[in-house]
Amino acid sequence: MNPHLVSVFPCETYAPETCEKALIAVLEPLGGLDWVRPGMRVGIKANLVAGAKPEKAVTTHPALLAALTRLLIARDASVVIGDSPGNLYNASVLNRVYALSGLSEAEEAGAELNRDFSEKEAFFADAVQAKQFTYTGWLDGCDAIVNFCKLKSHGMMSLSCAAKNLFGTIPGTMKPEYHYRFPNPNEFADMIVDLDEYFKPVLHICDAVLAMEGNGPTQGKPKHVGALLASQDPHRLDVLAATLIGLDPAEVPTLAAAARRNLAPTSVDGIEIAGDWKQFVQTDFELIENRNSLLFVGGDNIFGKTVRGAMNLCLVSRPKVKKSACIGCGRCRDVCPAHTIAIKNKKAVINRRNCIKCFCCQEFCPVGAMRVHRSPVAKILTHGKERSK
Repeated sequence: MNPHLVSVFPCETYAPETCEKALIAVLEPLGGLDWVRPGMRVGIKANLVAGAKPEKAVTTHPALLAALTRLLIARDASVVIGDSPGNLYNASVLNRVYALSGLSEAEEAGAELNRDFSEKEAFFADAVQAKQFTYTGWLDGCDAIVNFCKLKSHGMMSLSCAAKNLFGTIPGTMKPEYHYRFPNPNEFADMIVDLDEYFKPVLHICDAVLAMEGNGPTQGKPKHVGALLASQDPHRLDVLAATLIGLDPAEVPTLAAAARRNLAPTSVDGIEIAGDWKQFVQTDFELIENRNSLLFVGGDNIFGKTVRGAMNLCLVSRPKVKKSACIGCGRCRDVCPAHTIAIKNKKAVINRRNCIKCFCCQEFCPVGAMRVHRSPVAKILTHGKERSK
């Protein structure tokens, strides 16, 4: 069995029978679930970034989680499903997220929903950035981890899929701290890859039945793709996922970080794929374009550094408040790691001088009033770049 193989298979709807058949089919080229031993406790790391109804395409769909649960229990394994959303990591918050996300369906299939809210410290000598970090303790009680992600656009990382889903191992209220520790997109991406390398899930599955386009990862629009993706390799899965939605994998920070470590190619041409993936390519998927590749490197002398700084200020994406949509709830202010947002006259106001452009405000705004704003210069350069392809 090829550990780098990526499998893709149609899954048109979330009907229980359709989900189960599609899961069996997409896992078959990877050896199915033959790695499961009787008595094993399998932790499913879902994407539960925020409590939302399944049809919103914010979270891993409960029908798929229930289907995987049934398949695992049929092999005499026990199943626990967990995640740490970007909020307080406690029973009251998680119970609400579980309820809104429809996870009673997975419970009825035999899964346990995680209610161990302990935190543990990790020391990872081989890490590039996250040599020491805090993680959710429930994972220590699992014999194996399955990373069941959702295909979505993302404000900071452009793509939320397999690699990015492991950021959910960081306790909720600590997430802004990690954004502050790693404000540079490349450093943040390296931290994400560190988490992937540390936890090493035995399997990665992507829910791309309904993906999320536009203002992702929580306030975008559902987009039907009709597929499941699976692999033992999160980065190769993400290369395919990015290609399906029209993203250049080389411009996804987590994939660029993985390529720097020789963990994955930067093109779908370098991946072995089982299944007719081209039928799922989306020609009109609405992306969040940060275009990190447009940033100027420049020289190391005073002139070069000055030009580089000025041009990058013109090119970098930043969060922007859509005043007509803002309800003044203060969620962006509370989640901002740089404490650079205030509520004035019942509207959010960003202090640009202190903004670290982590897009936490955009990710957790409950009404989608925070948007990723690209400068006119970046749009002109991007347009020229697209025309040259």
